[in-house]
Amino acid sequence: MLAFGVLMAATIGVPLYACGGGTIPLLQAWMYDGMSMGSVAAFMITGPATKITNLGAVKIILGAKRFLLYIVFSMVFSLVCGLVVNMILY
Repeated sequence: MLAFGVLMAATIGVPLYACGGGTIPLLQAWMYDGMSMGSVAAFMITGPATKITNLGAVKIILGAKRFLLYIVFSMVFSLVCGLVVNMILY
């Protein structure tokens, strides 16, 4: 069940970008409601990695194929990191 939460956090972090400092109150509320630390880590990794300015630069400079690869890599990396954090803490 924790793995599904990490996957959801990594997925939601892509379109729902807010700055790292701006997400802290949101994540605190979600943690109070039961969100795992691994899900928090996954969300905090995908958010800044998929900031609109970063995505725009990657797409313009590297092209559409590498743009999609960047998004997939960001999600996979955040998913793995979140799962590792959950394995360490739980």
